[in-house]
Amino acid sequence: MAQRARLRHNTRPMAARRKSRVTTTPEIEAVLHHQAKLARCRRCPLMKSTPVIGNPVVSKVMLVGQAPGAREGEVHRPFAWTAGKTLFKWFALAGIANEETFRDRVYMAAVCRCFPGKNPKGGDRVPAPEEVANCAGWLDAELQMLAPQLVIAAGKLAIREFLPGDKLDALVGKVHGARRAGVEFDVLPLPHPSGASTWIHVEPGKTLLPRALALLAGHPAWQAIVSTIEL
Repeated sequence: MAQRARLRHNTRPMAARRKSRVTTTPEIEAVLHHQAKLARCRRCPLMKSTPVIGNPVVSKVMLVGQAPGAREGEVHRPFAWTAGKTLFKWFALAGIANEETFRDRVYMAAVCRCFPGKNPKGGDRVPAPEEVANCAGWLDAELQMLAPQLVIAAGKLAIREFLPGDKLDALVGKVHGARRAGVEFDVLPLPHPSGASTWIHVEPGKTLLPRALALLAGHPAWQAIVSTIEL
């Protein structure tokens, strides 16, 4: 009972704060309604947090990560810790230098929305296939609701949701066409920004990551967002 009370305390005030700081439109109301349902999801009993949800943004650009870490599960904010610091540095190189500007203009999603817990062998546990399947409907609904022009997929688990294969060498540094939930869009794969990843520090990662960020900076959907930022 104590755990349930704590979970309710974590999710309800957060939803109220999100709604109070945005200008209401029918599109945002639809996102808020979706996120309110998502916040109540408890489909996966092994998950160690409630769903971590980004700002209620109506955007033609989506960021899809893998799953929140322990810190994100505590603060209920996606990419809120070490990996996020790296990721937002990458986005600064592509033209959005301020983290909060990004959060207010790009819809942040994930393959799984809850912290999976720790792997006994080290690091965070990789979500099980059934957990990925349980969460897939939330992502499908967001794709249908937002009809994004560009999906930024960060990490192998996220990339695999949109593109066949999981070799970063073959996927990063290119823009790929994809279709899911009846929606067509571009996918720009990025490596996971975790400090545990060595791929970005050796070739071909050292070359492919800057190439991917240059493609991001030049994508029309990204440029449309950058053009709204006051200098």
